[in-house]
Amino acid sequence: MDKRRKSYIYALLAILLWATVPTAFKISLKELGILPILAIASGTSASVLLAIIIAEKKTYLLFKNSWKELLGSALLGLINPFIYYIILLNAYTLLPAQIAQPLNMIWPIILVFLSVPILRQKIKTRSFIALFISFIGVYVISSQGNLLKTGHADVRGVMLATGSSLFWALYFILNVRDKRDEVIKLFLNFLFGYLYLIIALLITKEWQVSGTGTKGLLAAVYIGLFEMGITFLFWLKALQMAETTDKVSNLVYLAPFLSLIFVHFILHEPVYYTTPLGLLLIIAGIWLQNRKQGRM
Repeated sequence: MDKRRKSYIYALLAILLWATVPTAFKISLKELGILPILAIASGTSASVLLAIIIAEKKTYLLFKNSWKELLGSALLGLINPFIYYIILLNAYTLLPAQIAQPLNMIWPIILVFLSVPILRQKIKTRSFIALFISFIGVYVISSQGNLLKTGHADVRGVMLATGSSLFWALYFILNVRDKRDEVIKLFLNFLFGYLYLIIALLITKEWQVSGTGTKGLLAAVYIGLFEMGITFLFWLKALQMAETTDKVSNLVYLAPFLSLIFVHFILHEPVYYTTPLGLLLIIAGIWLQNRKQGRM
């Protein structure tokens, strides 16, 4: 099998796994609090990534980090998984999964606007048009099947879901600027995030469990494996093997559409016609932003 086919296999596998995560979020939230879910997930992810580092004989790289690089990892771990996922899971407690997940998709647009103060980049006119189109998509999704009736979705939930994209975009920019090995960076991020979450749990004492807690625990471990850990490496391998990263990267927009299938058949959420329609608008905005063409 050639590299191109392997690239698509890894990419589609990553996308399929990512598509299941909104369902796992909802299942875990039925039995566990947000902090326990994230502590279990982050601990699982850090453990898996450490095992990968050992298997790939990269442990020596852990000891080559300077104090400045460790401080950078501490900052990134604070942004993601700590702040980002706390905001995102709060959104999931207030909104149906089919609403919360697509609203978080606007982060590539937010990324462009954050690049102005951080990377000193200029914003083109098409970025404002893309933002406008994407926010029409946000409105359409938030209508939950009733475009003419405003305020149908929980406003706080919508603000949290869209606001979480700000922290993901910030994390993305800072992570790209860090030139260390990807697995090492990711492990240290989740290790610091795990420590923050344990401290938060000790302070808040939020070890709440509803029912037996078994499903919630298994779902939290699943999130750690397939939202935060292994799936990222599948995606990285897909990009490394691809002839051009653009074609593979565009496949990621299949994930929110696939997730609607899991949400409907596992969570039994009725899928509003406005959800895929709004998703198409958000993706259209992202496509317009990323399209290569002349000045605009």
